[in-house]
Amino acid sequence: MSAYWNQTPSGKKRLRGLGINLPGTSGAYNAITDVDGVEVGYTTLISGDGPRVVGQGPIRTGVTAILPRGRDDPQTACAAGCYSFNGNGELTGLHWVEESGELTTPITLTNTHSCGVARDATIQWLVTRKDQPAQDWGLPVAGETYDGELNDINGFHVKADHVIQALDNARGGPIELGSVGGGTGMLTFDFKAGSGSASRLVSIAGETFTVGAFVQSNFGRRYEMIVDGHRVGKEMPGGELRGRPVGSIITVIATDAPLLPHQLKRLARRVPVGIARTGGIGHNGSGDIFIAFSTANREAFSSRSTIISMRTLATGRAIDALFEATAQATEEAILDSIIANESMTGADGNTAIGIDHHRLLSLLV
Repeated sequence: MSAYWNQTPSGKKRLRGLGINLPGTSGAYNAITDVDGVEVGYTTLISGDGPRVVGQGPIRTGVTAILPRGRDDPQTACAAGCYSFNGNGELTGLHWVEESGELTTPITLTNTHSCGVARDATIQWLVTRKDQPAQDWGLPVAGETYDGELNDINGFHVKADHVIQALDNARGGPIELGSVGGGTGMLTFDFKAGSGSASRLVSIAGETFTVGAFVQSNFGRRYEMIVDGHRVGKEMPGGELRGRPVGSIITVIATDAPLLPHQLKRLARRVPVGIARTGGIGHNGSGDIFIAFSTANREAFSSRSTIISMRTLATGRAIDALFEATAQATEEAILDSIIANESMTGADGNTAIGIDHHRLLSLLV
């Protein structure tokens, strides 16, 4: 068993580190970066305490960057599909993903009022890199969830340089989880939450493929929370900061399985299965929007030929294993965004409490 299944690089306990083992076999890092070539970078902004002064703070926010083919190859397209379970949110660029079946930019995640900055700064990063051919246009995918309980969200503290820093810092391997990057100021089931990730290995026709999920998790009411089939939320009341059925979850699914856009859209449609296993129902006030991409067929997507050939999985029962992996990885990513976390106090003294690991375990007996 990999050490990173149990804890993050900084030593924060993960779900499996508590002895809670959900079904499925994970990759080495139990993260989206188990899909070869995928890189993740963060910029985390935490400063100030006390009363909210718009434009000054306190600041509890950040940016997450996900690069499907890494920093060395940010412009080669991937097959992609998307799905909106409940549309009270934003994930820019999806009209072209839906139309073309391709993802042609990095993905960035941040707070609601900084989504435009993240989108525009990604274009700036793409067109000014000296080690890459000039990109003459792009429709970046940028997502958001609301962190205004803890963060001075109307202070617009995320700047273009922060987005560029997250893109420049993107790396493969084990990744930090919890209150980092775009997830810094987020809550889930009214516990402190944020950035979560998990992966699953799938065997199909003698080959092993990886499915990875990354979530910016910010949804749900306390009493709804489920862990490993146990309705733990209703047994853990108290300290709810939000206390309302609002919030969002943005989910990115990556795989190296050779899938076409319509098949990836089908993977994206299975994300709500994983959300439901944690207790989420898709409230009216929640933006639950998902994108799935495949890193397979790189040579085809980088080809300048008019006609290209691509390898793909035949539509049939074999794809069920990928559906199952998507649901499993999403479920674990959400729970790890909560488990690998701790209480945080932000604007106006508002406190999002971290989940009590010992209390949680006592409810799973």
